Amino acid sequence: MKHTLKRQLRRLATERPYQIVAASAAALAIATTSGALLTTADDAPAGQRTATTVAEMRSDVAASRGEVRDASPSASSAPTTAAPAASAASPAAKAKSNPDLTRKPTPKPPATKVLDYDYEAQNTYYNCGPAATRNALSAAGIDRTQEELGAELGTTEMGTNSAEDTTRVLNAEVKGSPYRTRMFPGAPSPAQMDRLQADVVKAITDGRGVVANVVGDATDTDGGWHSYGGGHYIAVVGYKDNGRTVRIADSANPADPSYWITTIDLANWITSRGYSA
Repeated sequence: MKHTLKRQLRRLATERPYQIVAASAAALAIATTSGALLTTADDAPAGQRTATTVAEMRSDVAASRGEVRDASPSASSAPTTAAPAASAASPAAKAKSNPDLTRKPTPKPPATKVLDYDYEAQNTYYNCGPAATRNALSAAGIDRTQEELGAELGTTEMGTNSAEDTTRVLNAEVKGSPYRTRMFPGAPSPAQMDRLQADVVKAITDGRGVVANVVGDATDTDGGWHSYGGGHYIAVVGYKDNGRTVRIADSANPADPSYWITTIDLANWITSRGYSA
């Protein structure tokens, strides 16, 4: 009976805290009915052992309750740490739900465009640089004389030095300095031809003429032959077929002031020279 009582008390001591009160009552009842046997089997009185056992059980209960209290704060703190994450995500959700609808896509350039310009033939045999620059500027509504531009370009009877000069003067006249110089030291590559096409389309779309420094011979789309062994400056004032063909304003001959030429032929015509676009 003694061992049976101890096993029951040990089992009850391991129960959850809210069952301890019932376990204590049961232990007291068992101790009362078995007092005589416990007295004969052990030196200490049964009541004393029972009180000691109950005290131990109460200590276990107190410890268990303490563990429960210690665990409670960690459980309650979990929602606190999760709250900022939810609030941090809300601005991103708002950004997705409120896109910027004010931005408009860049319009596609037209397949064909020719600028309105005021053609003027060169007034001296060496003034092709100033004349081409003047014709290109007229497309942007800028009126300058060949003499004024010749002074800015540094043009002499030997002509105008390079496309670097036409770029410099064009940027001095056009707001925003949009022009850049492209040089073809040798025969242009396919990439350089594509670059020329893109540059012409962009400049013409923006309302700006292009100035090119050419040398040698070229044939236009109508079969016309144009030869400038010592070099020449021309203005590009339009394009068609998405820039595969360009419109030339040529100051050399007022009887043949403009013509169409493929962009590939123009690129080859620029070989060893450059252009301003």
